Amino acid sequence: MKIFANNNPKTLLLHHINNGAMNPSANGWIKKLLKELAKNNSYLNVESETFYNALRDCGFIYGSNFDIVCNVVQNRDFTDEELSKTNLCLALLYTHKNSNTETPFIESVINFYTEINELKTSFFDDFLGGKKSYEQLEKIIHKRIQIDDNFLTKNFNYFIINALLYIDVLAFEEYLKQKTISIDYIKNLESSIETITLNVLNSKASKNQYDESLIKLFESSLRYHDNTPITYIEAIKNVKTTLEKFYILDLACMATWSDKTIDKKEEQFLIKLSTDLQIDAIHIKQSIKTVNTFYNSHKNEIALLSSNNIAKSFYNNSSKMVKKLITRNSKRLYQELRDSKELMVLLTQSTQRDLTPKEQKKVQEQLLDIFKSIPSLAIFLLPGGAILLPLVVKFIPKLLPSAFDENRIEE
Repeated sequence: MKIFANNNPKTLLLHHINNGAMNPSANGWIKKLLKELAKNNSYLNVESETFYNALRDCGFIYGSNFDIVCNVVQNRDFTDEELSKTNLCLALLYTHKNSNTETPFIESVINFYTEINELKTSFFDDFLGGKKSYEQLEKIIHKRIQIDDNFLTKNFNYFIINALLYIDVLAFEEYLKQKTISIDYIKNLESSIETITLNVLNSKASKNQYDESLIKLFESSLRYHDNTPITYIEAIKNVKTTLEKFYILDLACMATWSDKTIDKKEEQFLIKLSTDLQIDAIHIKQSIKTVNTFYNSHKNEIALLSSNNIAKSFYNNSSKMVKKLITRNSKRLYQELRDSKELMVLLTQSTQRDLTPKEQKKVQEQLLDIFKSIPSLAIFLLPGGAILLPLVVKFIPKLLPSAFDENRIEE
């Protein structure tokens, strides 16, 4: 794909497609989307940097989707999840159409995710195999954007989880070029993102207790090289293509916005990062300007920015995720808890008094044992997953019989 820096996605005269009854939450939405795109696929012909900038402008790169990329489909009150699903599908389609592959889109994407699955992940075990269909791809994309099940991002912190969906697009492009995908490509890109993000956070001129907590949160989630992060120099060497460089730089700019301002030291780090990535000064200025404009425009709509700090935002959004997991698995979890008498006793006592460190450790160990038997709770077994266990204990009383906690008041 050729890349030209002077194209501005806002100047593109793209016609809106009447999306009719296209509903990204209902069966058949991908087939409907592709049928409508067949009437006007002009967005597929824009240059790659133009399309990347359009993904950034609609919020996909930042993980906070507010519109459909290039306005190729009218946004009729789509939810965040529906916008994310649609933009991911459109980004994969753009990548496929601008490759040299002769394999049809649906088959190509499913083959890609199948190969990812073969790289020792269990993300799509329920969907892969059999005839490659629209329905199968819909299930994969739906599963892909669920925070609790992300196979590439499940141990990253919330504020960049959705933004890391673009890794799929980059990996898919690599897959189409090489006819295969190496696990090293994905691991190296993840490691580079994590290392550079940590460097951004550490570049703050002054850190408050929440910044320190966030740094520890990141460090506890590291999983490569025996929990030892790669160096900054190694991270830079891993980033090779132009779009990878733009993406890393935009994620770094996004990380600096955790406290709603980019101070002098952070700006100096971003300039150094752009130099090390061999990106011209004009582009870094544009990246900083874009992130400022985007977050100022949506500061009241993004949880990260409406909270006092990113650590608090992580906790709040993790609470939603854990609550969803607990609710979805309530019957099975209750059965497992009921069979573990000692754990039930400790959980009961936790509603009346603070558990001792020894008791807390016992609760944690026994909960992890239970989670091993419930696949969709496997996130808690990952490196850094134990951070969420206190939230589990918080929500478990809500799924148990009222006799479990006599003082509980229904909200």
